[in-house]
Amino acid sequence: MNTFSTQKFIEKLPKVELHLHLEGSLEPELMFELAKRNGVEIPFSSPDEVRAAYDFHNLQSFLDIYYQGANVLINEQDFFDLTWAYLLRCQADNVVHVEVFFDPQTHTDRGIAFDVVIGGIHRALEQGRRELGITSQLIMCFLRHLDETAALATLEQALPHRDKIIGVGLDSSEVGHPPEKFQRVFARALELGFLTVAHAGEEGPASNIHGALELLGVTRIDHGVRCVDDAELVQKLIADRTPLTVCPLSNTRLKVFERMEQHNIVALLRQGLCVTINSDDPAYFGGYMNANFLAVAEAHPMSHAEIARFTLNAIEASFISAEEKARLAGITNDYLKKHAA
Repeated sequence: MNTFSTQKFIEKLPKVELHLHLEGSLEPELMFELAKRNGVEIPFSSPDEVRAAYDFHNLQSFLDIYYQGANVLINEQDFFDLTWAYLLRCQADNVVHVEVFFDPQTHTDRGIAFDVVIGGIHRALEQGRRELGITSQLIMCFLRHLDETAALATLEQALPHRDKIIGVGLDSSEVGHPPEKFQRVFARALELGFLTVAHAGEEGPASNIHGALELLGVTRIDHGVRCVDDAELVQKLIADRTPLTVCPLSNTRLKVFERMEQHNIVALLRQGLCVTINSDDPAYFGGYMNANFLAVAEAHPMSHAEIARFTLNAIEASFISAEEKARLAGITNDYLKKHAA
């Protein structure tokens, strides 16, 4: 396969991102700008020094620095600037729809009001819709290293903003914090009409995927790559078309897989699972959507139809109307017909 044509195909391919933590898109340059603007001390002297610290050996080593970086986010404008910078990256990578995560507890635990956080994010997403043509949904995540009581309190704080939030999720440290720890808060969220998703089967076992599906009533599994440890689970995921929002560069940077050649995403695609490509925390893991697509394609040669299947799966897995899904699928299929290889 012609490598250049594959690269060009990926760059122009319409994309849909379903697994992106806004706080994880905080680039070192913006981190420094906000630290200066808000008079916040950070333990680095330059953006390059920040990047040099991004040598992670597991999920926790990343989370430690991720929460430090979030300290510079204080005012509504900071959350707007963070979200807007991400949307400009989406525009550059031809991402047409995003469903983004935010972690209110990371901020409310520092004394930042929930309204401030969501106000800045929502304003940027609305501007992105108007000015960039990028549609969006917002998903509020609970931090699983904190207790369920804190999650329930956060859910109550979100209620005045019910119109801005389509679903709730579960992120942070997976090991030692199984889905059953959050069964009540997810039941409450479902009662209130929120959709539910959860991180499972990244560093944690395949049983966490079972738990997320059965106990939390999730619509999608975020990550889910450990499903291969349970053959029956794989067959269930195929039969039910349960989407997995996989993050390839994240998985290699956090040593879920040592090298991209070992990653199972293409094998899962070819088995018929509804897998999607996403960037997770791109400022920390070395790339946004195009970089993730390219890294997978370089390690696992695919036809253009297989590459486009990641977008078509993401459209199918998204929380948008049937009409909008049909529209985006039509655009993607038209693009594929013009550039089949």
